[in-house]
Amino acid sequence: MKKYTTSFAALAIAAAACTHPKLQEEKKETFVLSDTMLKSTKTAPVVQQVLKNELRFFGKITADNNKLIEIFPVVGGNVVKVLVELGDFVQKGQLLATVRSTEVAGFEKELQDAGNDVLIGEKNLKAAQELFEGRLNTDRDVAEAKSQLEKARSQLNRVKETYSIYHLKQGSTYEVRSPISGFIVQKNINQDMQLRSDRTDNIFDIAQIDDVWALANVSESDINKVKLGVDAQVTTISYGDRAFRGKVDKIFNVIDPDTKSMKVRIKLENPGYLLKPEMRASILLSFPEDQKMLSVPAGALIFERSRYFVMVFKSRYRIETREVKVFRQVGETAYISDGLKEGDQVITQNQLLIYDALND
Repeated sequence: MKKYTTSFAALAIAAAACTHPKLQEEKKETFVLSDTMLKSTKTAPVVQQVLKNELRFFGKITADNNKLIEIFPVVGGNVVKVLVELGDFVQKGQLLATVRSTEVAGFEKELQDAGNDVLIGEKNLKAAQELFEGRLNTDRDVAEAKSQLEKARSQLNRVKETYSIYHLKQGSTYEVRSPISGFIVQKNINQDMQLRSDRTDNIFDIAQIDDVWALANVSESDINKVKLGVDAQVTTISYGDRAFRGKVDKIFNVIDPDTKSMKVRIKLENPGYLLKPEMRASILLSFPEDQKMLSVPAGALIFERSRYFVMVFKSRYRIETREVKVFRQVGETAYISDGLKEGDQVITQNQLLIYDALND
């Protein structure tokens, strides 16, 4: 009796061992999405797309050179007052600084002399005309008096134009005024500074930064991949969660000997003046390649044990775990080289929950 009992137990264990995997398989095959889960589950088709690539470079934000004005002193002298600071916004024509100058005193003398010459010329012309009327001189004398008056007036106008253009004032004062509206991005002048008449350095830089440039440093190995019109996404440390979008609109076809790289330019709109000149920038360029590949939303991917999986949806009763080979991921798109075919539906929401339920 004991012998038969032992044999029966062994058969029972063997039968259980044989049927256990089958039970697990049946359990997986009978997995069904609940109505609630089905409503919140989203899918996306596997489609052929042009393969895109991305390259990331580092660079900086600069002012648009076409909207950057350098201000140089037109005379030497002593700086009496500086009315603005670095970073200030100034209006066109706004007074930036005042300078007392002996050179302006020389212009004052020219203005005074030119005014006196005009008065003398007017008197000489009047006298010549009276003498002509009394037949005491000739037409030539009147014409010469008129010519001298015209020269005197021309000289006076020239000196007045100099005063207007260079903002010269009485009292040997030179006023530095802003030629445009914009931000002070460079300042090389302080109160009581002595400006030399032969100074060649600018004292202010004023920039309009409604639009700015992002300059990217492109390594030699990537030069052949960068083209005009390529989409660009620019981020900065200051606004890490915000991307500024533009396109490559200029390629500087020279290699910088210091950085061993080539610069490319991206023009960006700058609402609210968020981007400041000299900010460091991360620049992502996106461009298409000459081939197509199957693609899925990157959010559909599940990464586990150094492999990628997706959940292929056929019906609420038929959901398959499929291993895939990811060729490249660009932004929100993943390009698949193996494991899927066009038209497959992959789950893009709730896929992790379903994966865990089917693969525990």
